[in-house]
Amino acid sequence: MPLYKSVKINNDTQLLVWKNTESMEELSEAVRLKDVCVLKMSKMKSESHRKAFLGVRMLMQLVGYSDFDLFYDADGKPHLKDGKHISITHSYTFSAIIISNQEIGIDMEMQREKVITIADKFIEPEFAYLDPTHLADYTKMLIVVWGVKEAVYKMISRSGLSFKQNIEVYPFKAADATGMAAVKFEEIDAQYPFYFEEIEDFILVYCLGNKNF
Repeated sequence: MPLYKSVKINNDTQLLVWKNTESMEELSEAVRLKDVCVLKMSKMKSESHRKAFLGVRMLMQLVGYSDFDLFYDADGKPHLKDGKHISITHSYTFSAIIISNQEIGIDMEMQREKVITIADKFIEPEFAYLDPTHLADYTKMLIVVWGVKEAVYKMISRSGLSFKQNIEVYPFKAADATGMAAVKFEEIDAQYPFYFEEIEDFILVYCLGNKNF
């Protein structure tokens, strides 16, 4: 079973990562889907996307949920029927979920230098502390910043929320594996802790928000 890792972050929060090494046949036999999800998956042209979709459901099953417990709101944010928060990500061969009683967001990105060419689309104040003279470290830091903003966006899930204008990642060091992000948007003026780690050629990022109960 390709469960890559399972971590209990705190009493309320669990993180699970799946590496998609099984065949489509094996995954399909192991996962029971709602009819609407069967239809959705049939329209996915890429087998890697279908595997990622099923990998997420495999992770859910490992912690007692199924596809029938998952639904999406009008903004496309996933929810669990029991009221717990869930955030989902997948990138190439990996799928990951985080489940909690508090608001959460997760993202996973491959480390690629291509991020340098698009950095100005999602970064502004962060350029002040990022050092482009060391290419490998610069690329990693950019991926972390991008991942943090993706995770925060998934957690808040508000139309109009801008990576560049509304989400700021405060200075951090790659060795710290943690930091703070600030959001100023509409009535929101808050700071959220984030955490990150390298998994093979990828960066996994998650952030924690407010508790429900």
